[in-house]
Amino acid sequence: MNAENGEVDVSWIPVSGFQLRKAGVQFDAVRVDGDEGRRLADWMEALTGGDPGPVVIEANGRRGVYFLVPPGSTARRAWPRGVTRFNAGPAHVSYVPVPALTGRTWPLAWRFPPTGPDRFVHPLLLRSTVTELLATS
Repeated sequence: MNAENGEVDVSWIPVSGFQLRKAGVQFDAVRVDGDEGRRLADWMEALTGGDPGPVVIEANGRRGVYFLVPPGSTARRAWPRGVTRFNAGPAHVSYVPVPALTGRTWPLAWRFPPTGPDRFVHPLLLRSTVTELLATS
């Protein structure tokens, strides 16, 4: 957060519209589609007192919910069925859609915008919560 003007100073956020960002560089991501993804975002909000870290929602298609986690935190971990991981590795590259903070970004929007350059969703909390959610769905 820039104390002088109150804006988030995160270079990977586009100025307008939305862009694809290579996973594994600034962040990895975990996507959960549809109503389960929205319920997961609600649970993460409740568990973190309203600040789970950056979360992007998609309004069309799969209606994906992207939870941005620290780079390298999704590889080599078991995630439940229904979760799509976005990371980078040998012979593997994935991209995550990232909207601007304001303006026309449809079909993407920030459910929880970033609050600082190194503030991400906590991967272990996310993994335990999504495991519980999908086990009860």
